[in-house]
Amino acid sequence: MGAICPLGTGAESFWKTLLEGRIAIAPLTRFDASEYPSRIAAQVDDFDPNAFLSRRRVQWTDRFSQFAVAAARLAVEDARRSFNGDCPDVGVFTGSALGGVALAEEQIGVLGRDGLRAVRPLLTISVFGGAAASNIAIEFGITGPTIANADSCAAGAIAIGDAFRAVRRGDVRAAIAGGVEAPLAPLTFGAFTVARAMSTRNDDPASASRPFDRDRDGFVMAEGAGMVVLERLEDAVARNAPMHAEIVGYGTSNDAYHMSAPLGDGAQTATAMERALHEAQIAPDEVEALNAHGSSTKLGDRAEVLAYHRIFGDRASKIPVSATKGQHGHALGATGAWELILSAFMMRDGIVPGTVNLKTVDEECAIGCTPGPLRCLPRIVLSNSSGFGGINAALVIRALN
Repeated sequence: MGAICPLGTGAESFWKTLLEGRIAIAPLTRFDASEYPSRIAAQVDDFDPNAFLSRRRVQWTDRFSQFAVAAARLAVEDARRSFNGDCPDVGVFTGSALGGVALAEEQIGVLGRDGLRAVRPLLTISVFGGAAASNIAIEFGITGPTIANADSCAAGAIAIGDAFRAVRRGDVRAAIAGGVEAPLAPLTFGAFTVARAMSTRNDDPASASRPFDRDRDGFVMAEGAGMVVLERLEDAVARNAPMHAEIVGYGTSNDAYHMSAPLGDGAQTATAMERALHEAQIAPDEVEALNAHGSSTKLGDRAEVLAYHRIFGDRASKIPVSATKGQHGHALGATGAWELILSAFMMRDGIVPGTVNLKTVDEECAIGCTPGPLRCLPRIVLSNSSGFGGINAALVIRALN
């Protein structure tokens, strides 16, 4: 597992810093946002692409692809696996809501100010959604399927789910999969502000993202990447690989309702979870912890809770819930991958992270969230993701011991 996150570089660092209670949300400094309604974000301020890519490759890539390659490299190192040549039986699956749109935005300014000759020659190969997956493939010599999706805030979870099925079907024996996002640019960030999706708690950034709290007012945008290496169990055992968890189920659905608002009754979010549980052959009463999407939006949190009650009934208010966006922000397509990584650590260490800023639970959000960490040892975790366009995804993971 590999992560580039505002809370730290590397999966273990991410997890440790999260448990320490650090909140990465602060005033946005990447550009001048003084006139914006929302002026806060979770930035990755210590990222050095030269630590992960050659100088030539750094020149050929933008922040979006650099994040992806860096997280992939960390995951490959964690897996103690080598991909350094023709690998036709290995795939790359990535998800990103916005791809390289931030670089495109920057270059529009260059075009208007200095003309076409000043535009970056590599722009065309940097901005498309598949650039991150392609750069990972080039970096590691992977010649199997290279597939990228743009399924909004569910993109990372969907990439991992699609990779899981590809490995299980035998399309590939292994895959690098996850999500990446680099959205902190003036127009890109501003568009979400105009859509009134983000918190305007600018005077108190650390308490701005507050999933399931009565006083929540929107999500806080973040950047980064999360990648995992998936492989067949027998291959991992044969090479004595470190194994974090087993993915056993994956489900998706669409609300078919609205481009920005979720279906209010949570029915299709529940459908995605039902499909994941069915594929895993796991009954709802066997799920021991939930990793919630918990975006901190009024409508989104409420619909998600209703979905949990559809699946788990009265147990929905008793199952331990992790909702961590209050600490690391919402990196759109990358966040589902981060949350899968956190789910694996939950099972390893027997800790379900608390939900920071949960001062007064919304009476319409009665689920098992607590302000601080819970000590328990979940063996089966369901991780839920949802995004614009009504896209829902769920992953079920199980402990290996």
